[in-house]
Amino acid sequence: MGNAAIYKKLTDGLLKYSNQSGIKKGVLGLSGGLDSATTLKVAADALGAENVAAIIMPETGLTKSENTTHAKGLCEFMKIEHYLLPINSFILNYATLPWKQNDTAFINNKARVRATILYNFANTFNALVLGTSNKSELLLGYGTKHGDLASDIMVLGDLYKSEIFELAEYLGLPQELIDKQPSAELFEGQTDEQELGGSYKEIDTILKQRDAGEEALIEKGMNPMLVRGLFQRMKLNKHKLETAPIIQIT
Repeated sequence: MGNAAIYKKLTDGLLKYSNQSGIKKGVLGLSGGLDSATTLKVAADALGAENVAAIIMPETGLTKSENTTHAKGLCEFMKIEHYLLPINSFILNYATLPWKQNDTAFINNKARVRATILYNFANTFNALVLGTSNKSELLLGYGTKHGDLASDIMVLGDLYKSEIFELAEYLGLPQELIDKQPSAELFEGQTDEQELGGSYKEIDTILKQRDAGEEALIEKGMNPMLVRGLFQRMKLNKHKLETAPIIQIT
């Protein structure tokens, strides 16, 4: 499917969901990265720029200043209502917990704080929270449960990351966003590809053929460590996209 057809499906799909829900506004967290920028562009074209809001939530001292600058600049260019809200003070309160939180809990706090801010805005102004995760991340569970994986609709959730690079170029998004190394910026030096063990091009090649099974992919000559690592992630993180189980009484 070409980028024009993909773009039409995304804008039509978001507008349809908005009409069905009766909620005309959308809000998203804008990081300065490619996924959220692409989501912003699709949302503005589908709902109207006047019906979209972006909340820029850097962690002062960790988030690169260029990411905040890029996010603000994109909103100003597209005439999108936006708010700059550093999350440091929200995170700081977790230090008063009566137990010592581990690194995983500390990192996930950041994504969950951002989600609560987005839902506070959504509840206040009757808006949909627009998720910015892509299909590669969703398949691997590469995200925080009830954090960046929390949304009312995942706009790009059926597009692999490698497809989003192509779509962004078609939409004319700034080249500096397209060329930027993908990172959730949850800790110093983090990059998606380093953490996942391969480039998104390699990762998506494996994910698109996942139904063949890991042994078959290894026999095809794909990187055994990467294949096994991705299949392990899919298995362990499957719960992140499922509704919590209910213990049946009847």
